[in-house]
Amino acid sequence: MNLGEAFKSFFQGLGKHPRFKKKGKHDSFTIDNCGKPIELNGWNHKLPFIGWIKTYEPIEATTKKITISRQAGNWYLSYSYEFTQYPTEKTTEVVGVDLGVKTLATLSTGVVFPGAVSYKKFENKLSNLQYLNRNKIIGSANWKKAQLQIAKLHTKVANIRKDVLHKLTTYLAKNHSIVSIEV
Repeated sequence: MNLGEAFKSFFQGLGKHPRFKKKGKHDSFTIDNCGKPIELNGWNHKLPFIGWIKTYEPIEATTKKITISRQAGNWYLSYSYEFTQYPTEKTTEVVGVDLGVKTLATLSTGVVFPGAVSYKKFENKLSNLQYLNRNKIIGSANWKKAQLQIAKLHTKVANIRKDVLHKLTTYLAKNHSIVSIEV
């Protein structure tokens, strides 16, 4: 389906010619079960065409498409499903957000969100791993292992940053109706 969409946009002049996916670069695939719903219940799930898989969190959902991707040696499952929203009580209607350099954000209510110092925390370890990788032969087994360690550390730093941003945006969405940002 994705290939069909890519060729369609190419022939309409909206994009470039589709290229083949390469092993190790953005590894992912999609299961759609021919349009039938896929039930996800509990910790273990039976996926069509693959079989049984185990997840680290229990999942209760029904979906039509599942995308499985690999990032830094770990496999991730992503899907979409419908759920009912429950509105939360807003403490303050309007809040102003000042994005800063020393702090991530300062709200007009006086709440300060410190920025993530994840890179500074892991900078020495990352430097050490890259230093040890400098003389390895590209493509060798030891080079691949070292690349995987470096990728895992980069993923850890990125996840810490994402976590801080998600906490900020969740706080703003749950507690305030209108958010204005200083430009």
